[in-house]
Amino acid sequence: MTVPEKLDIVSLQDSVSAEEWQTRVDLAACYRLVADFGWSDLIFTHISARVPGEDGAFLINPYGLMFDEITASSLVKIDGLGNKLQDSPFPVNPAGFTIHSAVHAARHDAQCVLHTHSLNGVAVSAQKAGVLPLSQQSIFILSSIGYHDYEGVALNEDEKPRLVHDLGENTFLMLRNHGVLTVGKTIADAFLNMYLFEAACTVQVRAQSGGGELTMIPQAIIDGAQQQARAATKPLGGMGAWPGLLRRLERKDASYRT
Repeated sequence: MTVPEKLDIVSLQDSVSAEEWQTRVDLAACYRLVADFGWSDLIFTHISARVPGEDGAFLINPYGLMFDEITASSLVKIDGLGNKLQDSPFPVNPAGFTIHSAVHAARHDAQCVLHTHSLNGVAVSAQKAGVLPLSQQSIFILSSIGYHDYEGVALNEDEKPRLVHDLGENTFLMLRNHGVLTVGKTIADAFLNMYLFEAACTVQVRAQSGGGELTMIPQAIIDGAQQQARAATKPLGGMGAWPGLLRRLERKDASYRT
């Protein structure tokens, strides 16, 4: 098998709306950042985003590309049934479509859905108690989290209602024995939410490995976490950190914009 040295991706910048192109650039950046932070799982897992102005259409990764290879033009546009809405040489992972199409159909406030199989996220998802109130990051997760029991690889349509029910109106979903998922009103919000989720899981695994008695944060503090989160990030939300994250990418490799 001959492996090409460089992917030959035709630019879509001049053939899509300015709004779609910006979404493509931001979503490609999100994929690169997930790879940069070490949360990717080779070509598996997915991040999806709604296409502005196109009801029921969203962008998802081309199956077969590593996250650090994804560009704005390589993202695949599909409808709610998984049909491609633009020509693309790449397929779409059916398991990714099942999870993301379910969330997008039920949560119209979710511009972006981000799902990972990170080692720390999966480790905590395998723990019966789930996320524990051990860190400042964890209180934000615990104030808006659902849990979904493992049903095997997500290929069955009949799993969708249960997944949607378990997510509810929450921002965070722990897929037991599987991984973690966040939603956001913007791509930047979904990424920041995942950063907090990953941090909470990493701290938990490290704290447990220390072997000492753990100190739990009181429920009263968790109950006020949503208000504290709004105060801490107001008025920017995920956009507070997003420009700096993009500068980080620009210093490393700006090809995600192509």
